[in-house]
This record gives sequence, structure tokens and C-alpha cells, in this order.
Amino acid sequence: MKFTAAQIAGILQGEVVGNPNAEVYKLAKIEEGTEGSLTFLANPKYNNYIYSTQATITIVNHTFEPEQEISTTLIKVEDAYQSFSQLLEYYNQVKLMKSGIEQPSMISENVTYGADLYLGSFCYLGKNVTIGKNVKIYPNSFIGDNVTIGDDCVFFAGVRIYSETVIGNNCIVHSGSIIGSDGFGFAPQENGSYRKIPQIGNVIIEDDVEIGACTTIDRATLGSTIIRKGVKLDNHIQVAHNVEIGENTVIAAQTGIAGTTKIGKNCLIGGQVGFAGHLVIGDGVKIQAQSGIGKNLEAGEVVQGSPAFNYGDFAKSFVIFRNLPKMAADLEALKNDNNNSK
Repeated sequence: MKFTAAQIAGILQGEVVGNPNAEVYKLAKIEEGTEGSLTFLANPKYNNYIYSTQATITIVNHTFEPEQEISTTLIKVEDAYQSFSQLLEYYNQVKLMKSGIEQPSMISENVTYGADLYLGSFCYLGKNVTIGKNVKIYPNSFIGDNVTIGDDCVFFAGVRIYSETVIGNNCIVHSGSIIGSDGFGFAPQENGSYRKIPQIGNVIIEDDVEIGACTTIDRATLGSTIIRKGVKLDNHIQVAHNVEIGENTVIAAQTGIAGTTKIGKNCLIGGQVGFAGHLVIGDGVKIQAQSGIGKNLEAGEVVQGSPAFNYGDFAKSFVIFRNLPKMAADLEALKNDNNNSK
């Protein structure tokens, strides 16, 4: 897929300085640019690369003026970084612009779907599934009975959506993720065995949610596990039954959230954080990576450690902890001096 400088400038509302017919078909860092590639210059510390780059087209801020001769065609915009991001988004949309139903695939009875559906080969749609318009479901995906999916969603290859799940508009689910699997519910018996507790709830995912690869979101025992609008989940996250995650909260990889915990909106949660069950985490909480959360947190708290406590106190304590070997040696020396003086 090729684009000319004039076409790109039209998309970005920019100005071409150089050859408007210059063509590109790939993207590159400015220091690695080769013929046929498009790059950008936003940070002044990389200015020297624009004089040596072999990239065919470079997006720059409108204030940039070259001090030496350059070979690359410039596209001047208000903000080079934002414009390049916009272009990446546009490119991704074009790349994902698939439609049609590939074979073999299985569509069960009473399935309805909107315009421009893409259903990849070896996909399965269960009974009574409802799918909005412009939805892309890549090969080897499973959509269970009575699932509802909104408009403009993308499900990459190998996604599994269990029955009764409700997914809003403009959601992205990456490969290997499982939504709606049974919650971890077992009742201990007198003989030491465990009886499985039926999990008859569902999962609700609101609009503008993105779920990383190999993340699992369990259905509720009763009621719903809820992922609110704008939540972003990284890869390899476990969300247990009846958890609720508030709007625009971001959670990094390998975090585990035990059952019935409620996390507020606009929280920032680092990787490998572990949450105990039945907790309430306030809005705007920030949790550093590898923290263990065993109690409720008030809105706006910043914590670290396992068990986690105030971030500032943790940083001070870590300085002491790191110096413990030296402190122990100093204490031993003082004891020896004291014994020798007797």
C-alpha cells in the first residue's frame, strides 16, 4: 500500500516542502529511514538525523527550518508527534478494513449482524448472537450463545467470548483472551473435597475498552463482572468473578484481581499487582508494580510494597532496608568496641 506526500499532507492538513509525488510504503525511525519509508521529527535532540536520513518523507513541526541541505521531502504540521500518531491510527484502520464471511465458519440460528462484518475462517457464532456494524472477528474465534457485541469492535485471532457476555462499542480484544469463563467458586465438603458452585452471571464490557492478549475475565457467580467505559487492560491479567473496574482505569500486565473487588475510576495500576478479594479501591489510586493489596484504599492514595503502604513511606523505608547490612556491621563493631573497653 503506497501513499504520496500530497495524500499524507491531505490527511494531516499539512504543507508539503519538496516533491508532492514522493511515495512511501513503510514506516521507520528517523535514524533508520530508508528509501520508501515515512518518518517524523518531533524531538530537537534528533535534528541531526534529518540531514542523513534516507527516508523519503519526514513529518516535521511547522516551525522547523533546515540548516543544511536535505534529501527527504518534508510535511510541515502543527505537531509532528500528534500527526504521526494520527497517521498510525489511519494506517491501522486501513489495514484492518476487511469485510465478508470466510469459509469454513459456523453461524448458528437467530444470529444478527450489521454492515461490513468480517468473520474470519474457522470462527463460531452461537445461537442468538447480536453483532453491530463494522465488527471484525479474526480466524479461530468463538462467540458463545446470547452474546451481544456493539459497533466498531475488533476481536483478534483466537478470542473466546462465553455465553451471555455483553460488549459495547469500539472495543478491542487481543488474541488468546477469554471473556466469561467460570469464576473460581468451590465449596469445601466434609470429606475434604470441593463442590463446584455454578457461575450463572455474566460479563459486561462497556464502550472503548481494550483488552490485551491472554487476559481472562471471569463471569459473575450472580449478577455481572463489569469493565466500565474506557478501561485499558494489558496482557496476562486475571479479573475474577463479580469484580468491577471503574472508568478509564489502566492496569498493566500480570495483575490479578480476586473476586468481588471494586476498583474506582481513573486508577493507574502497575504490573504484577495482586488484589485480595472483596476490597474497595477509590478513584484515582496509583499502585506501583508488584504491590500486594490486602485492604481498602482511599481515593487518590499512592502505594507500593507487599503489603502495600504509602509510596513516600515505602521509599524512605527502602533506603533503610538497603542499608541494613552496613547498619548491622556498624552495630556489631560498636558491640565489639564496647566489649573490648571493659
